Amino acid sequence: MLRLNRIALLMLVVVLVGALVVGCGPAAAPEGEEGEGQATETAFISIATGGTGGTYYPLGGAMAKIFNENIEGVNANAEATGASIANIQLIEDGDAQLALIQNDISYYAYEGIEMYSDKGKQERIMGMACVYPETIQIVAHGQSGINSIEDMVGKKIAVGDVGSGTEANARQILEAHGITYDDITVDYLSFAEAADNLRDGHIDAAFITAGFPTSAITEISLTSNVKLVPVAQDKIDAIKAKYPYYTDVVIPAGTYNNQDEDIKTVAVMAMLVVPKDLPEDLAYKMTKALFENLDDLKAAHDRGGDLSLETALDGMSLPVHPGVQRYYDEVM
Repeated sequence: MLRLNRIALLMLVVVLVGALVVGCGPAAAPEGEEGEGQATETAFISIATGGTGGTYYPLGGAMAKIFNENIEGVNANAEATGASIANIQLIEDGDAQLALIQNDISYYAYEGIEMYSDKGKQERIMGMACVYPETIQIVAHGQSGINSIEDMVGKKIAVGDVGSGTEANARQILEAHGITYDDITVDYLSFAEAADNLRDGHIDAAFITAGFPTSAITEISLTSNVKLVPVAQDKIDAIKAKYPYYTDVVIPAGTYNNQDEDIKTVAVMAMLVVPKDLPEDLAYKMTKALFENLDDLKAAHDRGGDLSLETALDGMSLPVHPGVQRYYDEVM
């Protein structure tokens, strides 16, 4: 009998302890309120931009601020990168959730042509919006003797980072003038590096693809003897005929220090790209946050003011992400 009483007492203790543990655990959500009051898992958004001296970087920083302040549960950061081609790889590898990329490069990647002919189609990239024209600005040292692109033969030229959209633009523009890399001394430099080397006289000219005014060019024009090199209209026509994503652009006189004349050149479009597997609801919230805070984007850089609902799909070279399209369907 004593042994039975001890067993009963032990069982009672087990029941009481179990009840206490259950009572201390998280309360079940009432029916119809599942998930309310629970901690939301943080969504990390890495924004792939470009060199710190270009336009992508400050815009990416502004976008990160917009997302952090307007979307609950996100942690967004802008990262300096090698720009377009490097950014496509970051999206493909799952290391970026938003990237600024030239529309021509994104098209080549998605179709698996041009510089992607060996890699094949990069089908993980999807479009969010086209932001602004990216102008190919050709800057020469004042003592280089370069007044036209033809004058670059035999000179030391910075063509952008290896694998960047700028490098692709430089190669295509030189090609239209009958110039190959064999005709020049090629230097693969970022915007900031190119500006430093121009200032020091280590290179003769540089290709910089970015929305103007570009901070790297603005700074060097205030402290060094540099000038913009124009592209002749017949060459512009030839470039556009072979590469239809290019458009005519004029850099107005006075954009940079000591720039007394309008400069003719060409441009592509800067666009925002997201991965195909970005959650639809997050893509929707990101798009909504951007378009509802355009003043913050413009405050970061003049080109941020070019983003608008009216032109967001002009020049779009990729399928639009479903979450992004849902926002456009609501507001357009």
